[in-house]
Amino acid sequence: MAATVGKSALLIGATGQTGQQILRDLLQSPDFAKVGEYGRRVTDKSALPASGIDKLVQRTIDFENLEEAGLKEHKWDVVFIALGTTKKVAGSAAAFEKIDREYVVNAARGAKSDAPDQRLVYVSSIGADASSKFLYTRSKGLTENALASLGYGDTIIFRPAFLAGTNRDSIRLGESIAALVLPIVSYFSNNAQIDISTLAKSVVAAGKLGSAALPASAMASQVGKNGASFTLINNKGALALASETK
Repeated sequence: MAATVGKSALLIGATGQTGQQILRDLLQSPDFAKVGEYGRRVTDKSALPASGIDKLVQRTIDFENLEEAGLKEHKWDVVFIALGTTKKVAGSAAAFEKIDREYVVNAARGAKSDAPDQRLVYVSSIGADASSKFLYTRSKGLTENALASLGYGDTIIFRPAFLAGTNRDSIRLGESIAALVLPIVSYFSNNAQIDISTLAKSVVAAGKLGSAALPASAMASQVGKNGASFTLINNKGALALASETK
């Protein structure tokens, strides 16, 4: 797919920290004429900028009954997925994997059309590895592999580091400590953290450009096996891509 002009975008996970920023950027981007926000909850329109609100299509869906969600109705050009959770929030390892992997993969499958150039962009996490001993990174790695096997014309996956600039209802001790330490570390490494607004800017840019048109600075690489490969952008690449995006 060439650079996307006036195309449609579906966003799954718009009410999360990164998803909120992606939604705002999509609505204000002239490259997308229609933006779908589908999820268990949808954003209060009064909380969104007036610019671009007329192209927003919202629908509350049940991830346990995606056949009734109407994901295919609009034949989305680009599908963005920023859905995720933690074991603590989900309540158990099983519930975490259901939301973090099953819901994500099923939504991507449900939104897939027969268009050969349809694009999928997913926000994963640094350290994602299907063979990891740790639940979180293993689930992310397995999700990546499953998404890559769905057959989208172009699959792009981001592995951001620590997400800065979040505004959560509850304060996590680890995040509080990291927020103090990582800004210092970031002076020496581009793999320490990324602000959610910067990540969102990069994600939307990748959705617009596609793998073939990504600048060299994004340091994108092809990962996976034939028939289940994807374009990977790490934290350093996401920072660089955002800096080149107007």
